[in-house]
Amino acid sequence: MIRTITPLVVCVAARAETPKPALNPHRALLNQYCVGCHNEKLKTGGIALDRVDVMQPAEDAGTWERVMRKMKSGQMPPAGLPRPADAQSTATISYLETALDRAAQVHPNPGRTGAHRLNRAEYSNAVRDIFALDIKPGAALPVDDSGYGFDNMADVLSMSPALLERYMSVARTVARTAVGDLSMKPVEEPFLITARGRAVRNEKASDDLPFASRGGGVVNYYFPLDAEYSFKITLTGGNGKPLTYRAPVKAGLRSVGATFLRESGRAEIASPGRRGVLVPASGPSIVDLRLDGARLQRFETTDGGGLPEIDTVTIAGPYNATGRGETPSRERIFVCTPQAGKEETACARTILATVARRAFRRPVTDADLRPLLAFFASGRAEGDFDHGIEKALRAVLISPDFLFRVETEPRGVVAGSAYRLSGLELASRLSFFLWSSVPDDELLKLAEDGKLTAPAVMTQQVRRMLADRRSDELVSNFGGQWLYLRNLESVKPDPDVFADFDYALRQSFRKETEMLLASVMREDKSLVSLLDSDYTFLNQRLAEHYGVPGIYGSQFRRVPVTDPNRRGLLGHGSILTVTSYPNRTSVVQRGKWILENLLGTPPPPPPPNVPELKAHANDGRKRTLREAMEEHRSNAVCAGCHARMDPIGFALENYDGIGKWRDTEDGAKIDSSGQLPGGIRFEGPAGLRQILATRYREDFVTIATEKLMTYALGRGLEPYDKPSVRSVVRQAGREDYRMSALVNAIVQSTPFQMRRASDK
Repeated sequence: MIRTITPLVVCVAARAETPKPALNPHRALLNQYCVGCHNEKLKTGGIALDRVDVMQPAEDAGTWERVMRKMKSGQMPPAGLPRPADAQSTATISYLETALDRAAQVHPNPGRTGAHRLNRAEYSNAVRDIFALDIKPGAALPVDDSGYGFDNMADVLSMSPALLERYMSVARTVARTAVGDLSMKPVEEPFLITARGRAVRNEKASDDLPFASRGGGVVNYYFPLDAEYSFKITLTGGNGKPLTYRAPVKAGLRSVGATFLRESGRAEIASPGRRGVLVPASGPSIVDLRLDGARLQRFETTDGGGLPEIDTVTIAGPYNATGRGETPSRERIFVCTPQAGKEETACARTILATVARRAFRRPVTDADLRPLLAFFASGRAEGDFDHGIEKALRAVLISPDFLFRVETEPRGVVAGSAYRLSGLELASRLSFFLWSSVPDDELLKLAEDGKLTAPAVMTQQVRRMLADRRSDELVSNFGGQWLYLRNLESVKPDPDVFADFDYALRQSFRKETEMLLASVMREDKSLVSLLDSDYTFLNQRLAEHYGVPGIYGSQFRRVPVTDPNRRGLLGHGSILTVTSYPNRTSVVQRGKWILENLLGTPPPPPPPNVPELKAHANDGRKRTLREAMEEHRSNAVCAGCHARMDPIGFALENYDGIGKWRDTEDGAKIDSSGQLPGGIRFEGPAGLRQILATRYREDFVTIATEKLMTYALGRGLEPYDKPSVRSVVRQAGREDYRMSALVNAIVQSTPFQMRRASDK
């Protein structure tokens, strides 16, 4: 029997797979190129991107701001790893910026700055502008702490009991000097001149001295009373007694100059190799003592075969005082004069109300004036009317209303909310930003009338204040710290290696850069011109150092730059010197300076116990700096940071440790090629400058804006400030990043105009 076996047929109904939703393109980019290192397990660089929501970037703004900066600069993904196409990166950066900026508009967070003590520069400038007294009293105060690169940060400007005592001492000096204290005892103050002298260079030391001067110097000394003062001049290498002279002098700030002249019956033109300088043929050496340009006394000295130098000028006094004098300070303070024994209190009230309004930066009330009038009455009982005013001025100068900038929250403001500053608070922010000083009468009047908060009025005031000479403080205080110019005072190049470096060159370096900054500001040029300026400011000393012919004398003048390697900041001796070691250049410091101050991508701090560079190869041959650094980078711990810094720093290797051009190092030709993060290559300083001023133009403006906004606000920037920074850059970009447009956009921004209320 044949059995038929029916096959078992199993039918399985096919069920279609539900397709996974397509990944968001920005999440896809992160997963492919970033998450491998930046995840919850590894947290490379302290960032994990596998679980943060890219669709809600405002919830973790700090992380996404870091991501954008790394992607923009080309640092991420690191060199050697797969990288997304430029279009992909640009799209993700644009998406994140738009989302974060939109969230900032809906929920503004202007940040919060606490009570802000005046720093030393602000104190000196405030005294100058309130009392017409420019004696730099802030120099007698302790050096201010710094934060975020600046010494005007509110959080670090604390007040200690010891500092308060110093303020009381300085206030007494300021008040006595401003009013004129007839009980002052004679004091002796020496001024060192030798370091400033230029006798060996056959130059005058200052434009305030006579044309035929050789060396010498000028000092500013405030003569507090109409009285006699003694002047004593000592010479270097002199065997005789000091040259002394005593003369009656009117009270006030005067320029005192002492210099050497050579009197001669004839003079001859030197050979062309000496640049045609007039050389005295014969005759005595003359020391010329001048006060405000007018000769006080001339002294003939023994020649001794060479021109001596002035070592010190010592001023002593006052002796035999004849009166307080008619000084600018007294004219500013005494806006009224009471008749003998009559109306003294009313006049004192007028004087103190006028001074206090300027010092407190707001209208004063009876509550402000009552304690000041009590100090006046106490002083009046001890002496005359002027002494009473002097004692009240001391109280003004130690008042918290003067020493601190305090912004008061309006009544009823919601905790943690954003609110607008008052006109008077804006006036103080603006004046301390641009002038490092108190508001003037025009600014205060606009604030009191409620007009300053209008954008058009604020714009007009910005232009006025930038044109005022007081904005030089923005150059010296902001520029001096941003570009490390203040560090020039402490650098000490090795005299055995850099014998050409001296006091005059140090001062010339700083003045060149400050004059370029001031020029960009005063002429309202693009901020980018700092990188690519085709002019600079030189005197003979600096021109010779740079190898520029045809510049004579100590006076600085505007000079076109024809050498492409000297254009802009990167060719300035100031920058090149503060980024060098005492005995050689430093590609690390120079590269770090560019990354930190021009590109805004600073490297992390170095690890401890970094070994010194080996100067010689194994065969005893002296290695070039590039060879030594290449071996240093072979250390994996060091390579990550040095791969970014060194190639940039090598672009500046043709400049030695004090900024002089060279083509070789120890006989070997210098290789100044390099590359920026992202792989862009260049040749030498001219190539680096061109790339920074073109491809990295917006990066430079962005970091400069961040630095300027930090300085303006007196606090460090937080992630919630970055949308405002981008807004400022976009607004200024519509006017080619001109300085007035940049500053105006900052003062109109949310962080400058508003403040976040406390959380309680």
